[in-house]
Amino acid sequence: MLQHTMTKRKTLIIACFGIALGLCIGTVLKNYRALEIVKRCSLRPTNLKSPAEIIGLREEDSIQNSQRNLVFVGVMTAKSFLEGRARAVYDTWGKEVPGRMAFFSSEGSYSEDLPVVGLKNVDDRYPPQKKSFMMLYYMYEHYIDRFEWFIRADDDVYMEPAKLERFLRSIDSSRPQFIGQAGKGNSEEFGLLSLEFDENFCMGGPGVILSSETLRRVAPHIPTCLKNLYSTHEDVEVGRCVQKFAGIPCTWNYEMQYILRHNSSGRNAYTGKLKRKEIHNAITLHPIKQAPLMYRLHSYVQGLKAEEMRQESLLLHRDIKRMAKYLEVPDESTYMLPSVSPESDSGKRHFQDHNILGISPELNKFVPGSTDDLLDWSFIARSLYSASSANPKQKIDSAMREGLEDVITEVMENINNYSRQRGRVIEFRELLYGYHRLDALHGQDLILDLLLIYKKYRGKKMTVPVRRHLYVQRSFTGIFVKEFDEDFYNVTLQQSLLGSLFQNGMARLSSHFTMPSGLLSPTQDKIVFVLPIAGRLGTFERFLRTYERVCVRGEQHCDLLVVIFGPPEELGDHLQLLHDLHGRHVYQQVNWIQRSSAFSRGVALDVAARSSYIRQEDIILFIDVDMVFEVATLQRVRMHTQRGKQVYLPIVFSQYDPQRRSGGSGEDEAPRIDDESGYFRQFGFGICAIYKSDILDEDINGFDKDITGWGLEDVKFLEKIVRVGTRQRGFLANTAEVAMDYNEAAEQWRRLSVFRAPDPTLVHIYHEISCDVQLDAPQYNMCLGTKANSLGSTRLMEQLFLSSPENVQFAADFNRQKQQQQQQQQAR
Repeated sequence: MLQHTMTKRKTLIIACFGIALGLCIGTVLKNYRALEIVKRCSLRPTNLKSPAEIIGLREEDSIQNSQRNLVFVGVMTAKSFLEGRARAVYDTWGKEVPGRMAFFSSEGSYSEDLPVVGLKNVDDRYPPQKKSFMMLYYMYEHYIDRFEWFIRADDDVYMEPAKLERFLRSIDSSRPQFIGQAGKGNSEEFGLLSLEFDENFCMGGPGVILSSETLRRVAPHIPTCLKNLYSTHEDVEVGRCVQKFAGIPCTWNYEMQYILRHNSSGRNAYTGKLKRKEIHNAITLHPIKQAPLMYRLHSYVQGLKAEEMRQESLLLHRDIKRMAKYLEVPDESTYMLPSVSPESDSGKRHFQDHNILGISPELNKFVPGSTDDLLDWSFIARSLYSASSANPKQKIDSAMREGLEDVITEVMENINNYSRQRGRVIEFRELLYGYHRLDALHGQDLILDLLLIYKKYRGKKMTVPVRRHLYVQRSFTGIFVKEFDEDFYNVTLQQSLLGSLFQNGMARLSSHFTMPSGLLSPTQDKIVFVLPIAGRLGTFERFLRTYERVCVRGEQHCDLLVVIFGPPEELGDHLQLLHDLHGRHVYQQVNWIQRSSAFSRGVALDVAARSSYIRQEDIILFIDVDMVFEVATLQRVRMHTQRGKQVYLPIVFSQYDPQRRSGGSGEDEAPRIDDESGYFRQFGFGICAIYKSDILDEDINGFDKDITGWGLEDVKFLEKIVRVGTRQRGFLANTAEVAMDYNEAAEQWRRLSVFRAPDPTLVHIYHEISCDVQLDAPQYNMCLGTKANSLGSTRLMEQLFLSSPENVQFAADFNRQKQQQQQQQQAR
């Protein structure tokens, strides 16, 4: 019995010893495996660089001897945002900070080219209370004597460093300062943040600024603040800690909500129009949730800075001009006028004339030599009235409207610069009317009649409407010309010609033989002409001659697809012309589709676009039989048509009736491009270049086939394209809502924009227009408008009207009757 008991004890002891030994061996193996994994993955610890090396701070840099030691910006981020938001911050405003910056993330965070600090024993959980406090402590521990100011920021905030520097240099950093947008919580959190009635906190989103003295007082007590948290909001707890140990609250200042700007739109903030007062005036903007939005905003801000620099350059030119006058330097002197910038690397010099750019703003800069040189003023009201246009009354286009808004906004900001000191503010209400003209040498002149509201809030309060005339000149800046040597031009021209010849030659050989892929250079995208036709044999023959001369013999890599309407027995001559063209050029694609139904341009274009004659990667050029064109036309088509991005709708030159103009037919004459020969048809959209892959987009889906006869199908088609173009704004909004990988998929969307420009080589030859009374009212009215516009120029119509005594007498009687009616009304 005793022996059995001893055996059990011995077994138990051996088992316990074995368990202990196994635990020890397991622990060693586990640690060894972890070390092997670290070694295998080549994980780099964050302490390889010193705190100064992380931010690029030299040992000798200090507040006293360096302009870049003004502020240290600590940006809180997370591992998952280092290559997205953090990189966008560093690439945009981060490099322009008047000091240094670093990104604070969880332990183990690292980046090769970003200044990242991985905080020990800190993770990326939200809310980031520990991360925020430990970031402040890190600043205190390593940089407290190296910077005047410290900023706690998020990775979704945008800062304007130049404005930030001006703001901080105007404040005493030796005193305790706690600057930000003050808050007490929203209505739902009222009473739950443990704040006294006189306590507040600085909202963390738009950024929090601390002076070095404030951080010096607070940082030693951060462990105490971390042990006594009363809410889940890290900015509230930081504010509570500063209030308790530095003895100062967040700045109670109404202007802070505009200087450090928080947009309450959330993830949709700053996805729309950027030309807004809040963006122009703010130092920080929050929130910007995705990297594309950060780059977009930075690009806009850089554009504003470029405008300011151009304005400063004009002021300098005016100072030089004024000083030259006081010093009695002649205008033709080569010492000061015109000025010469320092020589560039190429040895060329750029000239700018102070005699032009240095003239002070006035409406009499331009001195006409004769009455023919006088500049016409255009009248601005609900519409734009211009004597120089074929259509005197026009809609104010978006560019003009935006320019007027910019002028008025800037003027009102200047007027209200000192509104606080003067106790009044002036508000803009309405533009009643105005005049504008464009001087190609000096700039744009504006005379505007404004309705303003004058509000006086100091002393005797009043609010009264006032009208004021505004005289503005938007001066042009200098023209910078970079000159190339003649050898460079000749070499470039020869290379382009040889490359074009080689490319065309290889393309022709590859159409007959199988060529090695290494010999073939990338060819231009093919242009497929789509021509709807019904009757009009003579005009059709002229078009084919133009096509053969420009496209076939010019080797422009084009195909022709004709959609012919009419009974088969009436199409023999048309088909014979096509057969003859194909017979002369057997390797050229000349195709046609016959339709026996009534003519419909929409049906013709839709059928052609869906046909197998056109590939997905081809450019479709919808054209009319009355058009003539040149090689330059095709170059513009290829240049301005971009697959998945842009549709090209050229503004064609439409001829007037040549018999009314010169008395001859004008068919054999080369088209003249001037005001008396024709006009650029601004409101015609029938000539269009688009890729087949774009026209078959589900939101475009070809042309409207329900329209018969003449016109309107191009307007409906344009509306579809514009609708697809609105995806761009939706893309920006969605970018703020979803993960980063969404951007890659969204880039595949078609967001088509419309590009329009006058093309003087694309000419619509005049022909008699007959409007069918059976057309729908919109189509009939459009036809009549086109017919009226094609009769002749405004000057010719005026001459024809005044050449008839009956017309002159009728106008005189009409004006006399109108004047009598006005006098009678006044007498009543």
